[in-house]
Amino acid sequence: MSEHAELISRIEEQERRLRLPRFDNDDAWRLGCLIADLAQERGAAVTIGIHRAGQRLFHRALPGTSPDNDAWLERKCRVVERYGASSFLVGARFRAKGAGFEESSRLDPDRYAAHGGAFPLHVTGTGVIGAVAVSGLPQAEDHALVVEALERYLTATA
Repeated sequence: MSEHAELISRIEEQERRLRLPRFDNDDAWRLGCLIADLAQERGAAVTIGIHRAGQRLFHRALPGTSPDNDAWLERKCRVVERYGASSFLVGARFRAKGAGFEESSRLDPDRYAAHGGAFPLHVTGTGVIGAVAVSGLPQAEDHALVVEALERYLTATA
């Protein structure tokens, strides 16, 4: 299996597994605070955002971040909203085809970024309702932080 295929398979499995039974404004607060706590424990300078149906439910910029991180959050979340999949997965699928997202998607790169860090909020029985995103680390680490937080969140609320 190629490196791209392995990455795609791993992210697809994460997306199948990390589905929520429900998601409201209080859930967004708890998940966002969990991500912030994990990042602070690691000294990671990240900005965190959670959106549902076009509404920003949570935003936190930790020390060491800049307005650029906000722009990255928005661009990555637009990819999740458009494709219904994590920004990391969308980028990996384009790379597996030998094409860059920026060149091949025909979408404005100032508005869309298929870089790791935005993950779909998938409610079982409903579908993708929004996105949770992190910006500030290398893309694989942004993605991994969100996945770890969702895993912990789902374990705590089970």
